[in-house]
Amino acid sequence: MRTMAAALIFGIALLAGTAGAFAGTPNTLQMQVKGGLVVIELRPDIAPKHVARVKRLASEGFYDGIVFHRVIPGFMAQTGDPTGTGRGGSKYPDLPAEFTNTPFLRGTIGAARTSNPDSANSQFFICFTDTSCAHLRGQYTVWGRVVSGMEHIDALRKGAPGSGAVENPDRIITLRLAK
Repeated sequence: MRTMAAALIFGIALLAGTAGAFAGTPNTLQMQVKGGLVVIELRPDIAPKHVARVKRLASEGFYDGIVFHRVIPGFMAQTGDPTGTGRGGSKYPDLPAEFTNTPFLRGTIGAARTSNPDSANSQFFICFTDTSCAHLRGQYTVWGRVVSGMEHIDALRKGAPGSGAVENPDRIITLRLAK
């Protein structure tokens, strides 16, 4: 009986390990910015493809040094574009939308995209308030939320009125999977 139970546990573990390149890895990111550490809880339960992409990019060091190119006071801070223009992305293909009814609250992280719902790639935004991003619900993919260090996001250099384009922007120092 013990042998059968051990074989069953081994089989389940083996299957779980092949579910994806990052299956079983932590669902927490640590983002270092000028002001300090920002801890992000990932949501693979609602956006598995987006979470897998962010984990992959974080493990490759993709986000290190990337600027917060668009920061609109009272709305959101956007980053993840290696060109710093808001038009760039990673070397990987764009992702299909994973829209849900999850509300966009303070600290919610959503995948930035063009007008094409299936154009998210590496860029993301972090909402500043419980109401500023409410209109994005069901139209943008939620893949995480800030669980500590939101004060460091609040302190990012703000952008120009209207566009949010930031002159001499703050950067992500590092973004890594928590160990």
